[in-house]
Amino acid sequence: MIDWSKIKVIVLDRDGVINHDSDQYIKSADEWVPIAGSLAAIASLNERFKVAIATNQSGIGRDYYDVAALNAMHNKMSNLLIQHNGHIDHIEFCPHHPDDGCDCRKPKTQMLENIGNEFKANPSEMLFVGDSTSDYNCAQSFGCQFVLVLTGKGLKTLEKLAGETLVIEKSLAKLVETISINQ
Repeated sequence: MIDWSKIKVIVLDRDGVINHDSDQYIKSADEWVPIAGSLAAIASLNERFKVAIATNQSGIGRDYYDVAALNAMHNKMSNLLIQHNGHIDHIEFCPHHPDDGCDCRKPKTQMLENIGNEFKANPSEMLFVGDSTSDYNCAQSFGCQFVLVLTGKGLKTLEKLAGETLVIEKSLAKLVETISINQ
């Protein structure tokens, strides 16, 4: 069970949690499409928590798109969030190819460490919401709580993590409903 009174920062994976994911990668602002209810959910989270994103963006390292295209995606997300009176407080992304051996690609914890430093929050004050095994493993290694959402790769991840003790929600919007109930 999550003790919401201790959480200061909610960290969200992007693809599959906030927006629809694609095995062909999200390569442009046009391809970036929010999951129903996710933007309103972020606006609700903003009322009580700092909200950050930690996202692997290996499409940059694979030369499928560049940082300018990523910025355009994030600008679209920010503009859509404004319509819901929401915002993202901080974004961390890993632009590297999986073979680059960087320290930031999830399941490594560098992005979560940076977010913790940004908000002066220790792992016990952070919650990571993701849809993949790399998100789960990152949270476990960092020592923060984790919620698996069943959007994106969430159903496949649930199968892979069978036997693990997990907090599971249907979507980011459903997680926010749960938080509201437990306040």
